[in-house]
Amino acid sequence: MVNRKHICQSIIETCLKMNALGLNQGTSGNISARYQDGFLITPSGVPYERLTPDQIVYIKHDGKTEPDKVPSSEWHFHLSCYQARPELNAVVHNHAVNATAVSILNHSIPAIHYMVAVTGTDHIPYSTFGTPELAKSVKEGIRYSNALLMQHHGMIAMEANLEKALWLANEVEILAKLYLKILPVVGNDIGNAAKNIPILSSEEMQRILTKFKNYGLKTQ
Repeated sequence: MVNRKHICQSIIETCLKMNALGLNQGTSGNISARYQDGFLITPSGVPYERLTPDQIVYIKHDGKTEPDKVPSSEWHFHLSCYQARPELNAVVHNHAVNATAVSILNHSIPAIHYMVAVTGTDHIPYSTFGTPELAKSVKEGIRYSNALLMQHHGMIAMEANLEKALWLANEVEILAKLYLKILPVVGNDIGNAAKNIPILSSEEMQRILTKFKNYGLKTQ
């Protein structure tokens, strides 16, 4: 049987690593992991360096929260992720600067580099911000991509475990930084610039996606 305290401690360690990587600022992000018939998620407004395993909040798949605890206000889209992808077990959400900048442009990240395939699709899509609307949009998007940009908000990465989810979040941030560096080179108008960026063809991305079925961070 999986030990709850061990999962909670792993969530805290992942939060600290996320901030150390520069992917998040303060308490703006949130992290969760599947547990029993629901998931464990970081609480609202507690600095990561002050988090204890007892403060991590358990939420059932029907949305019921354990008493006397306040989960992250963004728990709704975490729930949507777990409902949409039963084979994946961890969600990392952050406001990484480059990924958030791309989300403010209302852009997906196209196939500018073969590493886009780490998301399981040929581009990194974005979802419109909102509360129930966001959760619904995330649920649809996460079905075909392991990472999403949320419009004017930030990024979500979902993977088999916490370590891989954080690894994916970092890869998406690198791709976002690369995308933003390319835009000024191809034109001053953002809309036209995005259209002028050379991207990998759909056929090439399908070949890469096939090769990437066993690619990525290897964990024991």
